[in-house]
Amino acid sequence: MTDKTGKAAPKGARGERLKQALRENLKRRKAQSRARSQPVTAEERGLDEAAAGGPDDSKR
Repeated sequence: MTDKTGKAAPKGARGERLKQALRENLKRRKAQSRARSQPVTAEERGLDEAAAGGPDDSKR
């Protein structure tokens, strides 16, 4: 439908974009939550400390 200005009804398109964005956000948050619940191995912990300037980098 169009209104008096000749523009198409944006609320439907906006609603669809919002619905899609919310769906993608939920998927991303679920994936992050799953990744956080995974146990971290000692090797990964060592790599994370080195990348973050852990104890090994503080010896100057």
